[in-house]
Amino acid sequence: MRRRALLCGLLLGAVLLGCKSTGQGTGESRTGDVKASFTWEESGPSSGTLKATVTKPGGTPETYEGKFYQITRETHVETIGGLWDPWYPRWGGWPYWGPEPSDSFIEHYTGHVVANLSGPNGQRLRCQFQLLRSSEGMKGGGQGQCQLPSGQTINAEFPPS
Repeated sequence: MRRRALLCGLLLGAVLLGCKSTGQGTGESRTGDVKASFTWEESGPSSGTLKATVTKPGGTPETYEGKFYQITRETHVETIGGLWDPWYPRWGGWPYWGPEPSDSFIEHYTGHVVANLSGPNGQRLRCQFQLLRSSEGMKGGGQGQCQLPSGQTINAEFPPS
């Protein structure tokens, strides 16, 4: 009997550890002509994968995918180095997000989720979302922007899940 209880406890623990938070979001450009849908899946306490499907007028939907990172006061530049791999040289206009990682970036983006997503033909989509309830990560919801390779911005929202 004791052995069966131990086995059940181990199985329950394995199932609970295997549960990952997931969610969705939507977005569009200021002019409303570019639409986006987002899906995310948490793979750790402060990171996961983000997928964005972007639809432009008269165009085929483009998919961008990559890792997202939740920036906290405990984040180290080395931990989020993937955000700069590769750096898209046409990006500009976002504070502290230059071609090299820095401690200033972490200070500025604490409480945000950031991502650099790979798309078709080597193009990149970068995103930053202010979390509504940062203690809950992405499942607490958020809003922010993504920047297309053209420089155009998509405003995005993620409802709490």
